[in-house]
Order: sequence, then structure tokens, then C-alpha cells
Amino acid sequence: MIRKLMAGAAICALAAMGASAETYVIEGKKVWTGTAAGTIDNGVVVIRDGRIASVGPSTTPKPEGAPVISAEWVTPGLISAFSRTGIIEVDAEDSTNDAIAGLSAFSASLHASDGFNPDDTAIDVSRLGGVTRVAVAPQPSTNLFAGQGFVADTSGAQDTQLKADAFTFITLGESGAGLAGGSRPAEWAQLRAAFDDARAFPTRYLAGGQGDVLGRRDAEALAPAARGRQLILVDARSATDLNALMDLAEANRNLKFAVLGADEGWRVAERLAKLKIPVIIDGFSNLPSNFEKLAATQENAARLDEAGVPVAIVNLDDSTHLARLMTQIAGNAVANGMDWGDAMKALTVTPAAIYGLSGYGILAPGAHADVVAWDGDPLEVTTNADAVFIDGKPQEMTSRQTELRDRYRELGKTDRPYAYPKK
Repeated sequence: MIRKLMAGAAICALAAMGASAETYVIEGKKVWTGTAAGTIDNGVVVIRDGRIASVGPSTTPKPEGAPVISAEWVTPGLISAFSRTGIIEVDAEDSTNDAIAGLSAFSASLHASDGFNPDDTAIDVSRLGGVTRVAVAPQPSTNLFAGQGFVADTSGAQDTQLKADAFTFITLGESGAGLAGGSRPAEWAQLRAAFDDARAFPTRYLAGGQGDVLGRRDAEALAPAARGRQLILVDARSATDLNALMDLAEANRNLKFAVLGADEGWRVAERLAKLKIPVIIDGFSNLPSNFEKLAATQENAARLDEAGVPVAIVNLDDSTHLARLMTQIAGNAVANGMDWGDAMKALTVTPAAIYGLSGYGILAPGAHADVVAWDGDPLEVTTNADAVFIDGKPQEMTSRQTELRDRYRELGKTDRPYAYPKK
């Protein structure tokens, strides 16, 4: 007998089953796959042992005895392509901020994964927004090189799956110039010297030798990126800075680049597409808040996508606590000309490709079972995720906020906390 549950109530029952039930069926009036199959009307997704067993129309065989969730929409789990979720709990409290190390002598060798806290309240909030994976980056403090970023799931488990050292993070543009000594020439001199140090590791450091700008530990950490074996994520906003970065990419074809920000990316979109450099953007960025964003526009995502640039959409306004707002930002990108399907790929398929997450961001047989059941179009502001699976396991749909809401929503007088009467 197949047990059928509405998504809103199903996840509590599924979570209670734990690992004993490893096969699930999710029915959706619309199932967006992220593959050539597109969107399947009245589709079925079967999960078995942490993987997608099958995806198809309503006639797809459903395993007997498997619980069934019914939803309006079903999609792959969302992947936040840039965040600081899990390494900052309270922005204004230094003891909970492991993103920045202003007093450290190290830079490129700082591993953000060493500070990851799966108990961070923002993890649960992100998961409830349909985000199943987050790429987390450290924040630069003493020079261009912030350190090593990682990718984690949002299960909140102490044994959270991590892809440590998934990328090295570098800041250019106005911020990078300030960190390098006050100008873009200083910024580029530091960058080139650091790459030379990293490529020369360990030879340059034998017998107590020193690099031009990097110590031994930092040179060792940067070496994989400088030799083309690790992704280099670069924060660059203006068309001028993007062109300078692309000059470097053309001169070093073996290096792997992705761009964060790219507020003026539409101005150099054809060149970005030709070099196959993906961009991670906030599709809602449209204000000339500084000189490197004078040409910012909400049509940036649509124009980049039309030119053939791989686009991932994130929330850069609050990448720590509100990564989940990426769906609303993607919806705004659609309102400003981006194709709906491409906007969904910007939340799933493209982030997975940027970080080499094979089998994530799609619904296809054999893919990892990160799946979200929604009560409506996932890019609509009023839509909620009703059920979330990470690696085939149903997740708790609770957070500190939902617990506080439930605790105080319907308190009677006798249940209220004791209060001292005024005298």
C-alpha cells in the first residue's frame, strides 16, 4: 500500500521515520528537472538510497509501500553559489565571526571550513528556503587573498558533508586596491607576485628562502590555484576590472576563474562568454553605489545569459543570514528579461557546474537526491518549501524562528511567562 501525504504535513512524519524509510515518492503538478527533459507536468520523482531512482510522468512506477508527498512544484535542491552562512552567527559579535581574521599573519592558507558551525541558526533558515548546499567564502582582511572556501550541505548535522578547499577567494577592484596598498597598480603587482610565489613553491622556500609577498604556508595553499588545479573565485565589479581579469585569463589559459559581483558584466558579456568564465551575481543590484558600479542594471542577468555567459544568482546584500532570498532575486531577474528556466538553472545547475558538484542541481536518474517540494512557483515571493531532502533524507522543517512562532502564537493566559505586577 502506498501512503499518500500532502507536503505540508508530510515532512514531520517522514523525519520521524528517520533512516528506516530510504525510498520516497514525490509527485508534483510540475517537476522542473534542470535537464533536457525540462518541466514535466504531473511528474513523479522516486528517491532510493540517497539517489534519484527515476523521474518521469504520472505513469512512472511507484514502489509499493513508499511514502508519497504531493506538491505543486518539485525541483532540485537550490545551491547558494556564494555565502558566509555557517561562519558568522552575529555580525556585530567578533566571537561568532570566523569569516575575517584581521590580526592574522596568514591569508591564502586560511581555511574557512575550520570555522564552519552547523548549529548556526542561518543554516536552518536557508534549508527552509529550499537551499540544500552553500558555497561559503572567507572575507579578505590583510590583502587580496581571503583564503580557501568550501561547499557544505544545510542539514545542520555535526557530520555535515563538506567539500573543503573548493576554491580560493580573491578580491580585486576598489576593495582589492585598498587592501593592496591603495591603488589598482599595487593590487595587480601583489597578485602577480603572489602567483609567482605560489608557482615557485616549494623551491623558492627551501633552506629558509622567502617569497616576494607570500609566506611559505600561504604559497603552499595558493599553489593549486596558481597551477590550474583549483577554482579561483574573484570579486570584480566594473567592466575595467573584468577586462583586466580576462587579460590575465587569456595569458594563463590553464587557470580556472569564476567572477563574483560583475555588476557591469553586461558591458563585456561577449568576452566573458568567449572565455567561458561563469559569473555569480546579485540580479537585484542596480544602483551606482560606488564608482565600480556606475553601469549596474537589473537587466544584467538577462543580458549576460543572452550572451551565453554561465550565470549563478545569489543574495549579496545579506549573504550571511539570507542566502535563501536568491529565489526572489531570480524572480526579479525574470521580471527584467531573463528566461524562467535559465533563472532556475542559475540557482541549481550553474552553481553545481562552477564548483564541480557532479550529480547535484538536477533531477535525473543517478543524481544525488537533493530535492525540494514547493507549494507554488519557487520564484514567486509567496511560495514556501514544504519538504526538503538532502542526499535522500527528509529534513526537519523547523528553525529557531518557527519554534518561537509556534511557542508564542496561541499562548493562553495560564501558559504565559510569569510577570511581576506593577505596585
